[in-house]
Amino acid sequence: LKLQFLYLIDIPLTYHHTPHTMFAMRSLTRRCFSSTAPRLAAVIDINGIKETIIERSDMPIEKVRDVLKDETLAVLGYGPQGRGQALNMKDNGLNVVVGVRKGKSFDHALEDGWVEGKDLFDIDEASHNATIVQFLLSDAAQIEGWPKIKPHLTAGKALYFSHGFGVVYHDQTGIVPPKDIDVILAAPKGSGLTVRTHFQQGRGINGSFAVYQDATGRARERTIAVGMGIGCGHLFETTFEKEVSSDLTGERCVLMGMLQGAFLAQYEVLREAGHSPSEAYNETIEEALCSLYPLVAEKGMDWMYANCSTTAQRGALDWAPKFYKAIKPVVADCYANVKSGAEAKRSIDLNSQPDYREKLQKELDEIANQEMWIAGKALRPLRPENA
Repeated sequence: LKLQFLYLIDIPLTYHHTPHTMFAMRSLTRRCFSSTAPRLAAVIDINGIKETIIERSDMPIEKVRDVLKDETLAVLGYGPQGRGQALNMKDNGLNVVVGVRKGKSFDHALEDGWVEGKDLFDIDEASHNATIVQFLLSDAAQIEGWPKIKPHLTAGKALYFSHGFGVVYHDQTGIVPPKDIDVILAAPKGSGLTVRTHFQQGRGINGSFAVYQDATGRARERTIAVGMGIGCGHLFETTFEKEVSSDLTGERCVLMGMLQGAFLAQYEVLREAGHSPSEAYNETIEEALCSLYPLVAEKGMDWMYANCSTTAQRGALDWAPKFYKAIKPVVADCYANVKSGAEAKRSIDLNSQPDYREKLQKELDEIANQEMWIAGKALRPLRPENA
């Protein structure tokens, strides 16, 4: 009993040590007591805020299969996220079908080995036969398809999302789930392509999970099982509302919007000062993506700083606060627009226009035709691994 008590209190205590000590002590604790005590989920303590992280060892694939053994999972939509999640679940031995309308996505599903009439259906039939309906259409397509999906959501089923947009902004989308079903979310922190490639490489991708509505008493277990089934390496808990506000802000800022803006600003300054396209591209993008950002991903910003020259360190430390002061108000403004629903309204309004795809392609072409990315297209094949 004494040893088991130590096992319970030792995990949070170890998080006051360095990351290496923390990992070693937690791993040692688990090894020492794995045969005499139940496996506990990891608890992290960051500035007094404790979070429980669900790892694969908490929900191994054998348990995933057991939890979902009586479920039919229907992935609606076969875009990047739908494709990645569906194929991963199929490879994990789950009973999964795909629902998609005839067209390019349907043909792509056939090419991937899905068989029409066996595990590939139209959206209506897939929704009708499913016990867990994975609503992975685009936000705009969810609005359009909701009236067809809703009648199939009978008591005890689960409606699954990987983005809480439709439910959170229900006043704009009209998506209001029935009260007698589970409404759950597992959101991989990456593109559908990454979800698939990481799975194929034997890796996982971090994800969040949330329960919006628990009608069966099994919503949480279902959510975690599906989250691991789609290939997540670990899951942290959130709410639908927080997932949406953090996700939309991240996409508009550091993950995509700010990244493009910052890259372009530096590239143009260098080019206007007389630097060649290859030099401007390498100093702005290539070095960031291939050399420095991987160090940040590995062990943090301080690790990256510590492994650069003293001149680079000094400059970064001096200029980072200036960028912080300039950028934080923009991020705060973006977050406020997300919370108010203004970003959702803009997205819905634009995506609903009949010629939106043509307009979108024009915007993407404008980025592709920027000299910065033309330079990248010419230089990427010259990387040593591509030579």
